[in-house]
Amino acid sequence: MAESTTPREVWLLMSDLVLDNQRRREVSEALGMSFGRSRAIRRLARRPMSMGELAGVLGIDPPNATVVVADLESQGLVRRRPHPTDGRTKMVEATRKGKDLARRADAILATPPPALSALNADDLEALRRILESVTAAERGSSPRGRGRDSRL
Repeated sequence: MAESTTPREVWLLMSDLVLDNQRRREVSEALGMSFGRSRAIRRLARRPMSMGELAGVLGIDPPNATVVVADLESQGLVRRRPHPTDGRTKMVEATRKGKDLARRADAILATPPPALSALNADDLEALRRILESVTAAERGSSPRGRGRDSRL
């Protein structure tokens, strides 16, 4: 990489690669819902969350999370239940149907673009190490200590 390459240029290249990829559209079409709602289902399929926690991980306001959950609940994809120790808080969990949809979305999103699949093993390993390092630095943790729950 040339010395004149800036972090901004690299970030824009990465953003273009991810955001220009059609996987989000594929997920929306396959699941019959917006990508934002599929993202909520994918998070809840990993583990139940409080409404406030869900809003936080999705980067939305709590009232918006309530609307999202109500919509998903009306489709039988999630259910609300009381928090085991805090009577003021509701927990949200994915139903079996919701978990099935989350698996479908994950399968679509896990399919790499052909150009990435075409990289040789050494290049893929170097890219993985770099991305792990950057991700860990952003989250303030070690690359190996990070779980897979941090994905979209």
